[in-house]
Amino acid sequence: MTDAQALVFDGQKRPLGEETLPSRLFRFSSRALAAITWISCGMFGLYILIFYAGALVSGTASRWNGVLPGLYTASSTASTVGIGLHFAAGGVILALGFMQLLNVIRQRAPAVHRWLGRIYVTAAAFAGVGGLTFIAVTGTIGGLAMNVGFGLYGVLMVLCAAQTYRYARRRELDTHRKWAIRLFALAIGSWLYRMEYGFWFLMTHKLGHTHNFHGPFDVVMAFFFYIPNLLVAEAYLRGRSEQAGAAAKLSGAAVMGVAICLLVVATYFFATRYWWPAIVTGAAT
Repeated sequence: MTDAQALVFDGQKRPLGEETLPSRLFRFSSRALAAITWISCGMFGLYILIFYAGALVSGTASRWNGVLPGLYTASSTASTVGIGLHFAAGGVILALGFMQLLNVIRQRAPAVHRWLGRIYVTAAAFAGVGGLTFIAVTGTIGGLAMNVGFGLYGVLMVLCAAQTYRYARRRELDTHRKWAIRLFALAIGSWLYRMEYGFWFLMTHKLGHTHNFHGPFDVVMAFFFYIPNLLVAEAYLRGRSEQAGAAAKLSGAAVMGVAICLLVVATYFFATRYWWPAIVTGAAT
């Protein structure tokens, strides 16, 4: 991989020989984390599009309830359309989102970057609005805590999509990229939600979880699947700065290294047991 093809977010580059060891470790870790995130999110996005959106198109949306109880209500068209829009748009942003952060596309194909950006922010806004519609009409299975947590997630998604587009139109590109990174951090929330539940079930045998998602772990997860993402995004935005000290870069590289290991294991587990079989057969397992 050449330096021009590197998976970097901010477009700030300098000759590799001038980089300190902490800077190189931070850069390598961020690229590796970006790569595994892209692969995993892309596969999960295809799974969402093929199973959830496919079931809506084929008129078999009742299959949703076999995976997530309470999603499909035959008597509520608005609820079904809202959550269907949420899933379809969510699949698009997961499958395409990371492409918008690739420096090589921004620099070598700016027209492609702009058009994909329009699709991306529109899909992100639709995903937020669709989820909010479902919450307003039907409510979530987890009750008040999940309604509030998921509702805030939808509002933040719409806000970040609007800000990303706003600053792109104003040609304030540095601010635009910051909002784009925040939007991406939110966009991977639905993917992380399932990954984190999978890890928790594997390690604790569903401790704190109930079938109706009213357990203490479920309440925490109503907010945990996206708020830490935003904190990590803010830490990344500060760590990529040349003003960041060696300790900040080394600690950031260490955190990303742990995340890489966890994501590799989790992606293999979910892909082989759930996502890939559903992509191939069109039915969730």
